Amino acid sequence: MQSTVTWISDMEFDSTTSSGHIIKLDAAEDVGGHDKGPRPKELLLNGLGGCTGMDVIAILRKMKSLPDHFRVEITSELTEEHPRIFKTIKMKYIFSGNIDQEKIIKAVGLSQEKYCGVTAILKESAELTYEIVYE
Repeated sequence: MQSTVTWISDMEFDSTTSSGHIIKLDAAEDVGGHDKGPRPKELLLNGLGGCTGMDVIAILRKMKSLPDHFRVEITSELTEEHPRIFKTIKMKYIFSGNIDQEKIIKAVGLSQEKYCGVTAILKESAELTYEIVYE
C-alpha cells in the first residue's frame, strides 16, 4: 500500500490512496483550516470501523447469517499531552433482524482477535473495548 498526501492550501490536503481514491483532509477554522474534509484521526476511527465491519459481514456471510441492519459506533478519548494519541477507544457493534446471537458473538470475536489489522495496530497504544447490542 501507499498514500500520497498533497498540500492544496492553508491546512487543506488531498490524500490519494493506493487504490486511486481521493480523500480531502482539512482542519478546523480555529487552527487555520476551512473544514473542507475530515481530520486524520477521524479517518483512523473510520478505518477501524470499516475494517472490523467488513470482517464481521464476511464471516457472517460464510455462516449464512446476515443481519438486516448492522453498524459500528466508535467513541474515543485522546491523551491530554502532545502527541495527542488515542487513550481509549470504545466500539459498539449494533445488529438488528432475525439473527443468531452466537454467530454474531463469534464473528465479532474473530474480527477483534484475529482478522482486523487496524484493531491490532490501535490496541498497541490505546485501551480498546467493545460491546454487542441487539436492536
